[in-house]
This record gives sequence, C-alpha cells and structure tokens, in this order.
Amino acid sequence: MSQRKHMTNSFIELNARERVKSILDPNTFCELCDPFCKIESPHLPSQGIVPQSDDGVVVGLGTLNNERTLIISTDGKFMGGGIGEVSGAKIAAALELALQDNKQGIPTKTVLMLETGGIRLQESNYGLLALAEIQAAIIELRQLQPVVCIIAGTIGCFGGMSITAGLCTSIIMTKHGRLQLNGPEVIEQEAGIEEFDSRNRPFIWSISGGEQRVETGLADKLVHDDVNELREQIIHCFNNQRPKYFRSTMIDKHVTQLNNIDPSGNLTPDALRGLWVKPVESGSTIHYNAAVTSVLEKKIESSSNGKLFFQALVASGDQVESGSDSVLAGNITLGSEHATVIAVVPNRHNRFHRARNGQLGVDEGWALARCVRQVIEADQSKPSKDKSAIVAIVDVPGQAYGYKEELLGIHQSLAAAVDAYATARLSGHPIVALIVGQALSGAFLAHGLQANAIIALNDPSVMVQVMSKKSISIITKTSLSEVEHTTSIGRAHDIGSFTKLGAVEHLIDDITSDQLTSEKVDRLQILLHHTITKIRSSSNDLSHRLSSQNAQLYRASSIHVRKEMEVQWS
Repeated sequence: MSQRKHMTNSFIELNARERVKSILDPNTFCELCDPFCKIESPHLPSQGIVPQSDDGVVVGLGTLNNERTLIISTDGKFMGGGIGEVSGAKIAAALELALQDNKQGIPTKTVLMLETGGIRLQESNYGLLALAEIQAAIIELRQLQPVVCIIAGTIGCFGGMSITAGLCTSIIMTKHGRLQLNGPEVIEQEAGIEEFDSRNRPFIWSISGGEQRVETGLADKLVHDDVNELREQIIHCFNNQRPKYFRSTMIDKHVTQLNNIDPSGNLTPDALRGLWVKPVESGSTIHYNAAVTSVLEKKIESSSNGKLFFQALVASGDQVESGSDSVLAGNITLGSEHATVIAVVPNRHNRFHRARNGQLGVDEGWALARCVRQVIEADQSKPSKDKSAIVAIVDVPGQAYGYKEELLGIHQSLAAAVDAYATARLSGHPIVALIVGQALSGAFLAHGLQANAIIALNDPSVMVQVMSKKSISIITKTSLSEVEHTTSIGRAHDIGSFTKLGAVEHLIDDITSDQLTSEKVDRLQILLHHTITKIRSSSNDLSHRLSSQNAQLYRASSIHVRKEMEVQWS
C-alpha cells in the first residue's frame, strides 16, 4: 500500500500539465494559451514534423499556499522540450506579464519546471532570440519576487535553458534530474569520445545529476520524487528571505574558488563536493587524479576578427585588467561618449584547453561578468545620461565543449555574464553588440544578446547559430548538405537571415576584417557613437526587437502569442 501511495505521488511520472496542477492549490489552475487556442509552430510542418497545439509549454496561473503564482512547465516528451518560436514566446510573455504585475503592486511568484534539451534546432535562431528575452525577464523579475526552478527528470535541463536555470533565485532538483550546458552527444561530437562518452550514463549523472549539483552548490535543494515534498520545498523557497546575492552575481566567490583549481590533471566529481558552498583555504590548490584523458586539441589560431577589431578601436595604453587573458577590455572615447570595449579572444595558454580558440569557458564567463560589473560599480552614482556605454565585440565560436567545463558549471559562468550585461542595460548603460565573426550558441547568449542594439558586418564570415552545422546535422538527423543549403531563416547561419528576424539594427556593408583601414575605423566609431546616442533615447528593455518591420513579418508568431497571452492574463 505504501509503495502504491509513493508511486501515486511521483512528480516525474506526471506530464507537464499534471505537474502544474499538482503544485498549485486545488481548483485554482487556469491555463493560458492552452491547446484550444491552437497556436502551433509555423516552422515544423515544412520540415515534416507534426506540431503540437501547446508547442510543448504549459503556462498555468493560480495560487500556491494562497499566493498568486505563475507556473511554466516544459513538455520533455515533445521534441525533447526544445524551445522554438511559439514555446519561447509563451514563456517570455508569461514572465513579462508577471513582471508587469509585480511592478503594479500585484505580487506574483514564479516557478519554472524545466525538462528541456535547450533550443529546438529546427527553429534555431528563433529559439536563440526567445531565450535572450526569457533570461532578460527573469533577471528583472527576480529582483521583485522569487523565481524558483525545478529540474526533476528525466530529460534534464540543457543548452541555453541551463543558463536560464542559473539565473533563477533557487534551483530544486531530484537525483533523477540533470543540469548541464552541452548535451553529452554534442560534446562527444565536438570533442571526441575520449573527452566525453555519451553512452556512459553513471559517468554523466556523476557530473550533472541532482546529487552532484546540490553538493557542489550549483543547485540549492535535493528532494525525493514526491509531489508533496516538492510542493513544500517550493513554498519554503518563497517564504525564505531572498538571498542578498543571487548565484549568478556571486562573481568574487566563484572566481576565487576557480583560481584555486589546477586543471592540469583531470577533475573528479568527488574532489569538487562542496566547492562552491565551502571556501577553499587561501593559498591552497586542489589537485586531481587523472580519471579521463583527452587527447584532442584543436589548432590554436594566432588571431581572430574579434581581436583585430578590439585592437583597432582600443589603444594598448587604454586596456584595463579583465582577470583573464582570453577577455580583453579597454576604454575609448566615441565623440562625447565614454565606452568600455570588451572582446573574447583566442588564448593558446588558456589553462582549460577546450577554450583556447576563442570559445567561452568557465573562466571567460566569470571574467566577462567581472568586467561588466566593474563598469556598473564605477558609474553607480552617476545619472543615466552620464553612464558609460559598453561595446561587446562578438566573435565567439561557441562555448567550450569539455568534461572539466561541465563539472565546474560552465552554464553558471555564462549565466553570470548574461546577468551582468542585462543588469548594466537595466541600470542605464547603453550596450552595443558588434558582430564581426561567429556568434554561436550559449556564447552569443552570454556575450551579445542582452545588448540594447546589435550591429554586424555584412560579411560571409559572420555567422549566427546555435551550434556547428555538423552537430546540427547529427542531432536533427538530417544530411550536412541539407543543413548547409537550408532556406529556413531560423536554421540559416548567415547574418542576412538573422537580420530578417528583427534583432539586428544595422548591417555594415563596406567594412571587413581583411580591409580594416584607419578611415574605416573612423567610420565605425561614428556609427557606434550614433548607435549609443540612439539607445539613450529609447527604453532599456528588449521589446523593440519585435517592433521592426522585419520582426512584424518574420516573428509574427512571437507577437501573436504575446497579444493572446496579455488578453487572457487580464
């Protein structure tokens, strides 16, 4: 009898809709944009995929412990819980409305139940933009009310949604849940089986499972697979005093711990227990026995477009300390504007070899966060009109794919960068993202997508996407030729296609990395100054990305979902 009762109370066995109902007070569940609204993905049928009428996301509004609560649950059974245009818009719209309520004095708490592989590759860049909007809303909402994240199982929480989890007030997991930036199959594809064996399930859970994440401090509470226990823990998170510093803002603590790590040997899960919750003694270094050996290492390029443009804009004497040789920062003057320029560049001496070719790794994410936070702190007492601008030079071939990176919580370091950029934007610092090379995946989410304005070189070498073409081919089970010659705007890699989605404000036609003359640098500085001036007279959120003519045409579903959600919410 007791066994049957335990099974009945299983949270994992419930579907997405049942999970929301099980947590809310009885008879208070009201679903917004439910399947009867029939807002389906317009991008799946042409790819031979049958859409689902709720697009894999359930949005429920009700009460929990008699307090108004929004619960958003992703359906891991539909396309692995991947986030596309409609599903992403449902999440973003609900969070934005909860934020609006709280600003108007209507307390609304939020729970995210995440079973997701990250961005839906069949709608890649639609999902990328949606995630930036979701993350922006969480960062602002979290200042007013707790945002609790639940990762129970069995899909786990991966990709850009793991960065989203890292932005929440609290993370609750079961031992069946997993929290990891890069999926095991993607790491194996990008780095080789010697780096990460995607078939070794115990190995994977020892790195990113609920028990490991809680014991290392990358999640807050481990609960049993029991509805009542989970519900009680959510209420406890709501009732507890919110932490003074959120996990993604605890930069000094994480950097100090990371600096005490010697990555020359391979890290083991056991050695990291308590790393983020128990400080390492000053002057001590943690060493590890080799458990897995990686023999693959890409050729390190001597330069990059990002480094080239950084050097063209910033004189050597104006550079500032970033805390990482992979992250360059410097101060410049653009007309009447003071600006800090930040770039991620290749570093052949990077202590984590998977991040030596310009990728964002654990060190780079925290270094970006520190650079941006220093700008915020320096101008804290200044009025908005006098706050320094930030120019993020974007040439990032994605995040680092590695065993060490996942074990150390690369998702959390990238969340710190997202948090810092969004906080700077909300604090009145104009942020311009200048794309001069690759802008891939979580790296672009962390370094560029929280900007007020995005401008880019109109150059074939400039690419925006979720991951490499080869990995997309393997994960979506389509030929490499089909990926390379896709006509889908969301799946295309070229900057022209990404611009049609409405996020890019200006394409620069006559400036390229191989012909960067002083005259062209002068014109680029004028354009940056003009863009910063324009930002100062605009709102500091990301809503303008849906107001352009391109967005009206190519992100019509994102706009429609928001309008429908607002009507039902009120």
